[in-house]
Amino acid sequence: MKRLVFISGFLVVLAFVFAAGKKPLQSPELKWYTSLDEAHQLSQKNNKPIFAFFTGSDWCGWCMKLQRDVFAKEAFKKWANEHVILLELDYPKKKKLPDNLRIQNQNLAKAFNIQGYPKVWLFRTEKDSAKNNLNINAYGSLGYPVGAEAGKEEVSFLNTANAILGIK
Repeated sequence: MKRLVFISGFLVVLAFVFAAGKKPLQSPELKWYTSLDEAHQLSQKNNKPIFAFFTGSDWCGWCMKLQRDVFAKEAFKKWANEHVILLELDYPKKKKLPDNLRIQNQNLAKAFNIQGYPKVWLFRTEKDSAKNNLNINAYGSLGYPVGAEAGKEEVSFLNTANAILGIK
């Protein structure tokens, strides 16, 4: 019995040594902004449209499903880092947002006539210095890719997003 415990312990240590020596494959990470002003500045600097994700992060099941089935996939991460600036506009029920974010998000929901979640809008912004505001040039919207092949929802989602943005 002592020998079995020793061998088991040795194998566990050996597994840790091998695991520590191997570097895991690094997937591209996503940077989600919450400030439209910050997303606007990065959009202008990098010449990329804004990808605005309207979500109820702590209560909307379809929002969580979209994140799990699309946003967590490597293909989406690669596409997003290459083509858009990510903006998360949250409408939580359980947590409280700072007043500035809550007001910004309410105004954007009104501007885009958001009736349900999740909703993604792709757009660009232009600064109107005379009125000190941002003008929105919307390209189109999309939501959860209903009817997509199970396990490949990101393919359908990205095909739609590429069509909206004119990416081949």
